[in-house]
Amino acid sequence: MRIDVGEEEQPEISLIALIDCIFFLLMFFMVATTFQKQAEGKAQKQLPITLPRSAVALDKADADASPLIIGVDVKGGLYWGREPVTTVELRDRLHAEAQKDPNRAVRIDGDTQVPYQEVVHLLDLCQFEGLTHISMRTRAGR
Repeated sequence: MRIDVGEEEQPEISLIALIDCIFFLLMFFMVATTFQKQAEGKAQKQLPITLPRSAVALDKADADASPLIIGVDVKGGLYWGREPVTTVELRDRLHAEAQKDPNRAVRIDGDTQVPYQEVVHLLDLCQFEGLTHISMRTRAGR
């Protein structure tokens, strides 16, 4: 005995679902190629820039009563005035100075080719010890 379940409908492809899938694939490949182009470029650890000179190089820190002078050279060497120091020695000296006078001015002297991260590290050390009156030395742009 044959059971009649009704008319068989012809299968049809949903056009809207197909368009959604194609759009999704298009977006995926656009994003993937964008990231690939950025990754193929030269990986640079430092920005290839020379810091600008100041139009008016007012050395405000020099006007203050004897600021603490911290120097950093191109290779990342640290200086207390003109004396080379290690990071630990610098931190200990900054801690001692902050205990004496937390409002003491600090001036950072750095070479123009110093990696920016080195300057940020010095700023962090000073602020961690409570010294927040920090300036940076610049040269006149004349």
